[in-house]
Amino acid sequence: MPALALLLTRWNSLPRAVRVVAGAAASIAVVLAIAAAILAHPPRVALFAAPLHPEQLSEVEERLASWNVTFTPTADNVVVDAMRRNDLLLRLSLAGVPHPHLSSTGEALATIGVLTPQAVVEAQTRAGLAGDIEAGLRGIDGIDDARVIVAPAKAPEFADESARDASASVRLRLRAGARLSREAIDGIRAFVAASVPELQPAHVTILDDRGVALGDAGTPGDDAQELQASLQSALDAALGDGATIVRVRAEYARERTSERDVRRMPAGAQEIAGARRSESYDGGGKRYRRLEEGEDRGSETHELVSVARAGGLKRLSTAVFVDQNRGADLMKVRELAAATVGYDARRGDLLAVDAVDFRRAPILRRDAWWLLYGAIVPLAPALIVALGLVICVRLAMPPFASFLQSLIEHAAVERASKAAAGFAPARVRSMLEQEPPHAAAAIISALPAATATAVLELYPPHEREAIVRRMQRRHSPLLDDAQELLRRHV
Repeated sequence: MPALALLLTRWNSLPRAVRVVAGAAASIAVVLAIAAAILAHPPRVALFAAPLHPEQLSEVEERLASWNVTFTPTADNVVVDAMRRNDLLLRLSLAGVPHPHLSSTGEALATIGVLTPQAVVEAQTRAGLAGDIEAGLRGIDGIDDARVIVAPAKAPEFADESARDASASVRLRLRAGARLSREAIDGIRAFVAASVPELQPAHVTILDDRGVALGDAGTPGDDAQELQASLQSALDAALGDGATIVRVRAEYARERTSERDVRRMPAGAQEIAGARRSESYDGGGKRYRRLEEGEDRGSETHELVSVARAGGLKRLSTAVFVDQNRGADLMKVRELAAATVGYDARRGDLLAVDAVDFRRAPILRRDAWWLLYGAIVPLAPALIVALGLVICVRLAMPPFASFLQSLIEHAAVERASKAAAGFAPARVRSMLEQEPPHAAAAIISALPAATATAVLELYPPHEREAIVRRMQRRHSPLLDDAQELLRRHV
């Protein structure tokens, strides 16, 4: 308190103008700080344009929390940073989140009134039942989403109609890398059958996203894949990674088969049946007699009937390739494989174990120079022609440049000579003041003799000697004058 009173005393002792300015500056600083805080805080918007259902909202919140994304949950939506909204919507869409809302039986029957037709009531009931089944299937490990269509049983309405049993079709969307075992598929089939009245498991069809019937007897089952993975992992643990290659193929029965075994046992101590044969011959009467008698004393009959349903395992074929460089005992590998896959010779199973050399000849890899060589060789003719053209142009440039320069100089000399023909020698001398000796010699040579002599007299002796020496130079017999060459060609 004394410190605060001291500060107030000092504040009141300041001039009024100073206090007004300081108060205004403090107010402006506070306003700027608040504005900076508001501008620095990112704007926040709702993530979805439409409200979400409770199960969809919990699914989105769980996924955002796993991604460490800051969000604020509301009653039917989540609020996120406006700058990240598009990115989050894209990531959620790729992850398949949120799943479509499933109408439960309660929601489907909530809109039904007293005057609702019976057909509508039955359709709503089936829709709600399908939604309940789909929600239950979503919770199974490996299943991302499910779609269920239920066809209820129908009694015959007319004499010529037949009854129709209840059926259901289930389409599953599995998570990436997930696979369902035959036991899981049978469990799903039993779950759906138990959810629909009068529905038998045999009338439930289960498909995946590819349209393949899961658990169908006509397609290789998941048992082969599981056995192959199990045997491969066992051999990898025993012999090391890369020492073996395992392939398992399962064949399933496509039709229902039955076997009947009938055995007859004697009722008592005697045999079941007996036969007696007698022959006689009368020579006087010339008669021959043969008698055969059979006797069946009864028996106990035992009948054994074995029925194999369609889809049962018919035969299992297993192949194991062992790297011969590892020196593994093939008999022990065979015993391990037989015990892992459940080898049964009476069923007709096949098990092949063989040693193979896994070493491969190294592939010669082309380096960068080889690739460059391969790219240059097809272009070599064009490059050679281009290089020849460049060399020819380079060799022809100096003579051509010299020839062109001589033409330019000759034209300039001719123009200067014509211009200087009508001037006095002193004027001509002043015009040639900055010209080199060879240019001055060419111009003076084109002047009349009297004018040329007068102009030469105006030059200093050493310059006059250089000009005269160039005026007396003879042309090379190998190359004519430039003007003469032009005259001939024109």
